[in-house]
Amino acid sequence: MAPASASAGRHAPASRYLRCAGRELHYTEWGAPHAPAVIMWHGLARTGRDFDDLAQALADDYRIICPDTIGRGLSQWSSDPVAEYRLDFYATLARALVDGLSLERVRWVGTSMGGATGMHAAATTLRNRISHLVVNDIGPELPQPAIDRIVAYVGAPPAFDTVTELEAWLRIAYKPYGWQSDEQWRRMAETSVRRLPDGRVTLHYDPAIVGQFSNHPDDYDRWSGYDSLNMPLLLLRGVDSDLLLPEVADAMTRRGPRAQRIDFPGCGHAPALNVAPQIDAIRHFLATPDHTAAVRHQ
Repeated sequence: MAPASASAGRHAPASRYLRCAGRELHYTEWGAPHAPAVIMWHGLARTGRDFDDLAQALADDYRIICPDTIGRGLSQWSSDPVAEYRLDFYATLARALVDGLSLERVRWVGTSMGGATGMHAAATTLRNRISHLVVNDIGPELPQPAIDRIVAYVGAPPAFDTVTELEAWLRIAYKPYGWQSDEQWRRMAETSVRRLPDGRVTLHYDPAIVGQFSNHPDDYDRWSGYDSLNMPLLLLRGVDSDLLLPEVADAMTRRGPRAQRIDFPGCGHAPALNVAPQIDAIRHFLATPDHTAAVRHQ
């Protein structure tokens, strides 16, 4: 399957920094500054650069902001990881980012933890300010076996002598993302790497981020917040996902905002959002009218 980016080569991201809730947050920005804004928030141990293909494809129509969550990528690591590596603080960061960029209303695309952050922010810190919410392969509850799998690999990031070895590891660990070109795998490696003092390379995140699951064991139990949402919600799921179980996805279509659900074959947790069917589904959804804004102003 080939990637679908009609805008390939026409857009390049700007790298920017903003102080949010007392921490320096790095983000990449795509598109025109006065276009409708889209926040794209990545998964647990990833960075905002995971959205390069989707952002490039949509940059003709939107101003796209792809932050690195605190403790990841080029954003600051926390000096208080127990308090700050959790959804409450991520939602606080999201509000500070949106306010710092003077954005009144935003669309949101979130993969895994980024989807949970979007749902939580939409119910709390950014209530009535997220007009369209795309949640990629996560729900308001998580199965314990999937949590155990995540804790096992995120909490002990491997180290390698070369970036090529790191890329080979990523191709195995993130195989559930689905098809990616050789160029995309290489970019994933190069935007995920940091050098250790001994000269080896590892993943570009603070291993303490995994403490979220032990320090806040109920952090992803969010049905009450989900049930309070009233914006259009698009739920994306990998057919083979072990994190978003079919019964949870089914419940999300019946409760709260009654999500529109699309399952993508050939991937598990989580679809990489880099191929035509995935990009086109998001493009179509984000282009739908902002009905909640009209209701708020009546």
